[in-house]
Amino acid sequence: MITTHGLTHISLAVRDPERSLAFYASVFGVEEYYRDDSSIQVKGPGINDVIAFERDPKHAGRTGGIQHFGFRLVTPDDIDAAVEAVIAAGGTLLRRGEFAPGFPYAYVADPDGYEIEIWFE
Repeated sequence: MITTHGLTHISLAVRDPERSLAFYASVFGVEEYYRDDSSIQVKGPGINDVIAFERDPKHAGRTGGIQHFGFRLVTPDDIDAAVEAVIAAGGTLLRRGEFAPGFPYAYVADPDGYEIEIWFE
């Protein structure tokens, strides 16, 4: 086994990096730290999290073998606010429920159609 810092980033093909930046900043509080002509990279909310928004309209929203990625809530009471933030930022609620009492989840889609799980455990 090798030692790593864990999963540190994901790169998403998007139609419009600026739109993706606005969505993820509004919903998850990410902060831009790098950009070039075709991409914007953001940090957060976790200490090692990086998301790269790569301009690639042809492949935007295609998931291949990855079904979704997730953000874990700090408190279960934030699930309603999280869903409201997604919708206000241009995303879509796909489904929601509870894994068990007090352990809520919501599956949402960003503006490009990527599925995101927001959950508490």
